[in-house]
Amino acid sequence: MEIPVFKMDGKSAGTMTVDEQSLGGEVNPALLKQAFVMYHANTRQGSARSKNRSRVEGSTRKLYKQKGTGNARPGPARTPLRKGGGHTFAKLRPREDYHQDMPRKMRRKANRNALLAKLIDNEVKVIDTFEMKVPKTKGVIEMLDKLKVNRSCLVAVLPENENIRLAARNVEDVTVCNAEQLTCWEMLNHRFMVIAKADLEAWLAGPSSKTDRSGSRVPKAQVDEALAKKAAKPSKKKTSKKKSAKPSGGE
Repeated sequence: MEIPVFKMDGKSAGTMTVDEQSLGGEVNPALLKQAFVMYHANTRQGSARSKNRSRVEGSTRKLYKQKGTGNARPGPARTPLRKGGGHTFAKLRPREDYHQDMPRKMRRKANRNALLAKLIDNEVKVIDTFEMKVPKTKGVIEMLDKLKVNRSCLVAVLPENENIRLAARNVEDVTVCNAEQLTCWEMLNHRFMVIAKADLEAWLAGPSSKTDRSGSRVPKAQVDEALAKKAAKPSKKKTSKKKSAKPSGGE
């Protein structure tokens, strides 16, 4: 698949070749839906709280006697049936109750498949040299206009590219994210995506987009080196003082 590459002024700067089979070959809507719902659920804070009848302030005293008044049978003022009482089904679920998970290989396949869906729809704008000498928001707005980006846009840059990050974060309907941590949630949540050619190539070759588990594991040599350093350090053990045995009473 040939992807057009642009300059920041909107002019063509050649093309970039991407292996379509490495991105899944074809769009898998079921996988993208499952991954999108997972990322969306994991963004929930779980901080919504409401009070049930045990948390509402007030007395537990019965308001008036059961019979003889002609009114309905009363309960305490904190009952959910009365105004100001507690909620019958109070919101008390923490953040962990909304958490969802997927196998690592599925998450990475969804990331690559989301990029394939964006490439097929021509919604990825690859920039040859994505740099600015001075962080100017006006320059980012002019660049987006020349690239014909007229909807929500995701600008994926590295943290070291501070000028682009500072200039793009003030633009309306533009979200800035780390190019190394690009996921299907960010890509599918925006119409367009702007990324540098070098950053896209690094992401395609990086561990976050690989479909196997080898890229996320620590190399064995690094583990052996850490264990060797740990074994070389002298261990500091606390010496416990033995209590002297008290003489037992004489016979």
